[in-house]
Amino acid sequence: MINIAVLGYGVVGSGVVEVVKKNEMSISKKAGEKIAVKRILDIRDFPDSPDAELITKNPDEIFNDDSISIIVETIGGIGAAYEFTKRAFQKGKHVVTSNKELVATYGPELLKLAKDSGVNYLFEASVGGGIPIIRPLSECLAANEISSIIGILNGTTNYILTQMKKEGRDFASALKSAQQNGYAEADPTADIEGHDTCRKIAILSSIAYNEFVDYKNIHTEGITKITKEDMQYAEVMGSVIKLIAVSRKVNDKIFARVSPAIISKFHPLANVEDVFNAILVSGNAIGDVMFYGRGAGKLPTASAVVADVIDIVKHTGNGRRNVWEKKDYNNVIDISESETRYFVRAATENGKEVKNHILSIFGNVEFIKLERPEFEDEIAFVTMKSTEKDLSAKVSRLKEADTINGIKNIIRVEGE
Repeated sequence: MINIAVLGYGVVGSGVVEVVKKNEMSISKKAGEKIAVKRILDIRDFPDSPDAELITKNPDEIFNDDSISIIVETIGGIGAAYEFTKRAFQKGKHVVTSNKELVATYGPELLKLAKDSGVNYLFEASVGGGIPIIRPLSECLAANEISSIIGILNGTTNYILTQMKKEGRDFASALKSAQQNGYAEADPTADIEGHDTCRKIAILSSIAYNEFVDYKNIHTEGITKITKEDMQYAEVMGSVIKLIAVSRKVNDKIFARVSPAIISKFHPLANVEDVFNAILVSGNAIGDVMFYGRGAGKLPTASAVVADVIDIVKHTGNGRRNVWEKKDYNNVIDISESETRYFVRAATENGKEVKNHILSIFGNVEFIKLERPEFEDEIAFVTMKSTEKDLSAKVSRLKEADTINGIKNIIRVEGE
C-alpha cells in the first residue's frame, strides 16, 4: 500500500482524489501496488464532501506521518507551496505538482533538493494539463538535440481568439464568453496577458536544453490588443492569429518569446482551436513531433498528476532526478536582437503619399488591403524580416509623418 497526501482540495486537488478512487483497480495494476489517499490538507471546511474524513488543517499530520511517502501539491502560488515542498523533501517524501509558477520560479533549487534527498520531484501537469509533454521531452526524446519548441499553451486565450475569428466577436465579448463557460477565471490576467504561457515555455525550455530558463527574462505579450479587425486582415492573408510561445536554441543562448503571432493556415498550429493546446517540438534525429489535447481542466490535469504518482511508485529508488544547470549569465537573447516579420496597421488620410513614405523607410513591403469602407482610412503592410530594434526605429520614423494618425497595431508574423 502506497499512501499519498494531497495539499489543496481545489479543482485539481479534488480531481486527483476522484481519479485515484474512480480508477483504483487499474491504477494499482499499473503501479504494481495499491495507491490510496490518506490525508488532504486544506484550510477550508468541506462538510458535504465525500472526502471530509480525510481533510485536515494541520500539516504536521501529513509531514510527520512516515506512512505517507508521496505528497501531491496542488495549492498553487509560491508561498505555502514552496515551504511545504521543501519540508516534504526534508522528510524524505516524493513530491508531485501541477504548480507551474512554483516550478518556473524555483525549479533549479527544488530539483537539487529532491536529488540531494534521494526523492523525486515530478511536474508533468504543470505544462499542458493532461497532454503528456514533459516525460516525452525528458525521456522519449532524450536522444535528440532539441532545436526548437513552438506551441499554443493556454486554452483560455485560444478559446478567445477562436471566438473572435469564427464568431466575429470583439475581445471583451469573447472574454465574457470564456468566463461564462468556465474557461477563464474571474481575474483572467495571468491568461490574457501571457504570464501562464510564459511560465510553461520557460519550463519546457529548461527541460529541452537542460539549463534553467528564467521566465522573468522572456519577452511576454498578451492578446488584449488584438481586435476583430486584425482577424479580418489575417483572413485576407490566408492566416490566423494565435498566442504563440516559441523557444529556440541559438548557439550558447536561447531565444524565447510569448506574443500574438500571425501564422499561415498551413502551419501545424493553425487549426488548433477552442480550449485545445498543441506543442511542436523539433529534434535533430526525429524531426518534428506534435503533442495535442486539452490543456487544462479538472480531470485532464488530475490524470497527469496521478500518472506522475504511478511513475514514482514504479521506479522508487531509481527515479528521474535531473537538475537544471543555472548559468551565471542571462542565457535568454534580448528581444531587441530577435528577428521576424511584422504586420503593421496605421491610420492615415492619404494612402498614396503614405505608401511612398512606408517604402522609403521599410524598403520592400507587402501591402494588405481590405476592400471595405470602414478600412479606407488606414493602411496595413507586412515588413521584410528585421530585428525588433530595427523595427522600433522605423516605426518611430513612420509616426513622424504628417499623413500618419497613429499606429493601430503591430503583430509578429511567425513561421515565414
